[in-house]
Amino acid sequence: MPIDDKKPMPVDGARLIQDVVAELGWDADAASVAEGVRRLDIGLPAEDEFSVVCAWLGKCQLMHKLDQQQVPVASKQEYQVPDLIARFSTQANQSPILIEVKSKKANVLSFTPDYLKRLQNYADLMAMPLLVAWKFHSVWMLFEVRHMTKAKTNFNITLSSAMRENLLGVLAGDVAYRFGVGVGLHLRFRKDKLVNTVQTEDGSTEQWMMTIDDVVFTDRDGNRRKDVDGEVQSLITAWNLESQEEHTDTHIHLRFVAGKEGIQFAHKALVQLLGWESPSDDRLHWRGFLRREQITANVKSFSAALEAAFREKFVSHIFNQQPETMPDFLLPR
Repeated sequence: MPIDDKKPMPVDGARLIQDVVAELGWDADAASVAEGVRRLDIGLPAEDEFSVVCAWLGKCQLMHKLDQQQVPVASKQEYQVPDLIARFSTQANQSPILIEVKSKKANVLSFTPDYLKRLQNYADLMAMPLLVAWKFHSVWMLFEVRHMTKAKTNFNITLSSAMRENLLGVLAGDVAYRFGVGVGLHLRFRKDKLVNTVQTEDGSTEQWMMTIDDVVFTDRDGNRRKDVDGEVQSLITAWNLESQEEHTDTHIHLRFVAGKEGIQFAHKALVQLLGWESPSDDRLHWRGFLRREQITANVKSFSAALEAAFREKFVSHIFNQQPETMPDFLLPR
């Protein structure tokens, strides 16, 4: 791996090198160490993504990974260190919580009895609640481990049960929302000069020099708006808008409009926003986002932007999900 001396080492670069050397040994060749550092810098996508999501949603006061290099080695037979420890401003208690992170595309999440017992032993030892963060395709859920029930052998939780007991909203600040029908972005391109015409079997293709001479947003009441806050604009463009195109003799009109269908979770909007801001189509580098003071460049506070979008008549609904079973650490005392 070539070294770019113009690119500064990440703030946690020394720790990455230390972890790789500890695993490979001091006699490992430089190429192996460099590749190991690169892989660690890419990170564990599920853990890093969940950490970025919680940081962005605005209710997380502290979250970090737990070092799972246990000693003595025999302790691994009794204890399993979870992935993360966290504290949220929404908690009614003072104790942090422990979170085990999983990414599974099956509609049932399963833990072996031994694995679950070792996780719970650690949580009991620390006297902390134990939660599971589950990424199902692109959707995150967060629930207490006690909702996993024993099947024939393993302890399972179904997708529907995890959704019903989801704490990501009440604990971390996640919401679901919907834009009003007709909300959208409208661009008008003026045809300045015909550059070229190519004849085809179906007619012809024209190449024009054009100028954007009008940009306007529409709200859910159909009003044309140009006084739209920048963060609200970002939320609109991150929505799954339907494209429409109209040609006249003098202009081309491009319209990107919200339809009747669709509900978006805040944590999924984050992925959309980061996708817009990323310089390429490569997968998102979640570990890199963890180092940022402000995760998204265009939306500093998602909750404030969403409230503004509702107040300004762009968002039509905001849904705050409550779990079926409210945990003790969220109950007011």
